[in-house]
Amino acid sequence: MYDQIREDTIYMMLYAVVAMLSLIASCYLLFRQGNAFARDVTPPLRLRRWVAAFFASMTLSHVWYLPTFYLTSVEDIKMVYYTGALFDFMMVFPLAIAIMLVMLQDRRRPLWPIALIIAPIVVGMAVCTATRSDTIPMALYVYYLLLIIGIIIYMVRATRQYGRWLRDNYADLEHKEVWQSLVVLGIILLSCVIYAFELNCMFFQYMEQVNEVVLVCFLVWRTETISDLSSAQPHFFDINEESDAEGMMDADLSPTTQDKIGLLLQRHCIDEQLYLQHDLNLLQLAKAIGTNRFYLSQYFSRQGTTYNAYINGLRIDHFISLYRRAVAAKGHFTVCSLAQNSGYRNYTTFSNAFKQRMGKNVTAWIQESSET
Repeated sequence: MYDQIREDTIYMMLYAVVAMLSLIASCYLLFRQGNAFARDVTPPLRLRRWVAAFFASMTLSHVWYLPTFYLTSVEDIKMVYYTGALFDFMMVFPLAIAIMLVMLQDRRRPLWPIALIIAPIVVGMAVCTATRSDTIPMALYVYYLLLIIGIIIYMVRATRQYGRWLRDNYADLEHKEVWQSLVVLGIILLSCVIYAFELNCMFFQYMEQVNEVVLVCFLVWRTETISDLSSAQPHFFDINEESDAEGMMDADLSPTTQDKIGLLLQRHCIDEQLYLQHDLNLLQLAKAIGTNRFYLSQYFSRQGTTYNAYINGLRIDHFISLYRRAVAAKGHFTVCSLAQNSGYRNYTTFSNAFKQRMGKNVTAWIQESSET
């Protein structure tokens, strides 16, 4: 296998490109102050640092494995390979899991369990390295496979929970997309599967390097285009709000309190058109109407809706009102401009919200409206 790799100049060039690309990406995320991809977005600094550390570990891993392509002694190759694998399971793989967890900003998940779940593999690889065993115990493969399956299950559930949290706390979901976290999960796990099961034909070797190029590019772009949502996490709330919230989460709202919150929303959110404000989140709205975030969240839950659906419902109603007035006045207008005046920065977001609210897309609705 290594003889074939040594003779493949294109593969060696691709291998070097991946190492250099990951190094550049790491330095870029660590030392660049601005945001090259989305200047109006403030990405999470914590995620930026974890991704930079992951790229640095990728670079070191590639540099470490490089001698295996030129060594001729089987014992030397085995030693470099096992030592590199031990490094990967101590650094690269745990950092990849950490990135997936940090990317979900609904709460600050502890990262120490990563060390616990990786420890059996690290110990097994350390034993293999020390004894220079020719075969990796089947138990390690089985554990690794179960670990990957467990990570997939956990991340899918956590991502769905993150999506619900976004809808419960944010009106605008631009730069907060959930599906991209699953894309990162898929790319990382594909790399792990190819790596762990030693698919040593050249096709899979090429596939691994191309997959890593995609991962580096996508992660840099994702890191710089995701908004920092730390201001909506519980540990950033006011101390008074936290103390008032104790014992409140399990308490049902009385009909009187629900009616009072409904009136406050009518007075401060609807009448004053607060819903037109970009990036208005649940905490900001609660403070604006003079109630508690937990009460307001329970209010929407009791109404059978989410905060996102509530705000977008008001915005779509506002758009319909603007459209009908513009048609009646026979003035010049565009649907895009009306959407922007209804609180939307992104036309795609408006279009999706409109279809969800009205059950049909904007074009079909306008056609039906013009016929009646």
